[in-house]
Amino acid sequence: MPQCRHVARAAVSGVAATALLALAAPAWASSTVPLHSAHQGSTAADFQQQCADSRFADRPADHDGWHFVLPGGPSAGGFESLTLTFDNGSDTVDVTVPDTADAYPDALYPAGQNGSRLIHAYLFTPAGWTLVDGSATISGQGDRFNLSHTCAGQPTPESPTPTPTTTPESPSPTPTVPESPTPTVPESPVPSDGTGGGGGDDDGSLPVTGAAVTTMALVGVGLIGGGVALVALRRRRDGITFTS
Repeated sequence: MPQCRHVARAAVSGVAATALLALAAPAWASSTVPLHSAHQGSTAADFQQQCADSRFADRPADHDGWHFVLPGGPSAGGFESLTLTFDNGSDTVDVTVPDTADAYPDALYPAGQNGSRLIHAYLFTPAGWTLVDGSATISGQGDRFNLSHTCAGQPTPESPTPTPTTTPESPSPTPTVPESPTPTVPESPVPSDGTGGGGGDDDGSLPVTGAAVTTMALVGVGLIGGGVALVALRRRRDGITFTS
């Protein structure tokens, strides 16, 4: 009889355990939940900031810190992975948490010191990015996950693009037009007066020398004297003729 009671108790315990597993299995099945719609389109600078969070201690100064949390209690299980979409100002970037292969530090953390459910997710992105949307795979059942708080970084100032310096072009030299030579008018030859004198003066008159003037005076005196002699001679001849 004791052996029969032991077998009966074992059978009851087995049925109870099977029932508990059947009830628990649906509650812990993996599911995908979206980012809370009120947190879509958020920037770290415009959201509730808690830079004193110890998980942000290693955040680079030019990066934004993001903290996501999974609400819902034990039935929600914990994060298995998150896929987040950001707008960096010129394009969209998809970031997976956890993923040690990407360029953005991220990690999942449990609920507490002794907790086993991963309900905290941290991520660092370059400062100024906008959280567009996201989804999370969780180990239980839930309806969403939330952005809990942020810590905004300071964007690295961009170096100004140097303005290209335009080298002024040297002006084309103006071609020098050679001046037309002034035609030289040959001087008309001065006719020689037979006296062996030199060329004429600027006014075209012949040079007068002392010797030439004296000669001309003597010639004139000689002619006058010759004329007087001829007149006297003629009168004398006429007188002789008249007397006869």
